[in-house]
Amino acid sequence: MEITLNRQAHQLYEGINSAGQSINLGGGGQAVGPMEAVLMAGAACASIDLEIILQKMQQGLTALNIQVKGDRADDEIPKVFRKVHLRFQLWGDLEASKVEKAIALSVEKYCSVLTMVAKTAEVSFDYEIND
Repeated sequence: MEITLNRQAHQLYEGINSAGQSINLGGGGQAVGPMEAVLMAGAACASIDLEIILQKMQQGLTALNIQVKGDRADDEIPKVFRKVHLRFQLWGDLEASKVEKAIALSVEKYCSVLTMVAKTAEVSFDYEIND
């Protein structure tokens, strides 16, 4: 895996992957901040794993949203995450017990991003199933 990061302006960068896809990152509120990107990456990683697991469980997922809240250390440098909570909202023909198991597997075992975050933070989740 390899990326390139190019400075676009003061505290504004473009990250480009080997396939040429890009994302803007920056400070000062002009783009997604690096730590926000970590939360987004964790949510995306968990979502991809969750979709695969639910498909194997023959669950009919039709839509998925995740809201993530990350609390960072205020009194130390670096300001790593201390708590990360993911709130999954799922739609479809889904069994609650299978959804809970699939989310747990995704968050606690398969998602590489959240596994790294869990080295410094307590990672938790909850969910709701909508018809």
